[in-house]
Amino acid sequence: MYTHVMSQLNVSIPPALRSWVDHRVAEGRYSSASDLVRDLLRRDQEAAEDDAEWVRAMLAEGLASGISSEKPETIIENIIARRKARRG
Repeated sequence: MYTHVMSQLNVSIPPALRSWVDHRVAEGRYSSASDLVRDLLRRDQEAAEDDAEWVRAMLAEGLASGISSEKPETIIENIIARRKARRG
C-alpha cells in the first residue's frame, strides 16, 4: 500500500456530493471515499502539471518566434483557440 505517512484531512460536502461519492464507491472502482478523493487529487495535480508544461512550451515558442506583425488580440485569440482544440 502506502509507504509514506498519511495525513488526515476532514472535508464537509453537501448531501448530493456525498451521495455521488457513495455511488462511485458502491460501483467498486474505489475502495473508499478516501480512495476516490486521493484519485481526484492526483488527477488534478497531473492536470496542473500539464498546464504548467503547456505554459512553458508556449513561452518558449513565443520567445523563439521573434516579433510578430499581428495584433496582440489576434495572437491571444489564436492561443485560446489552440488551447481549446488541445483539450477537445
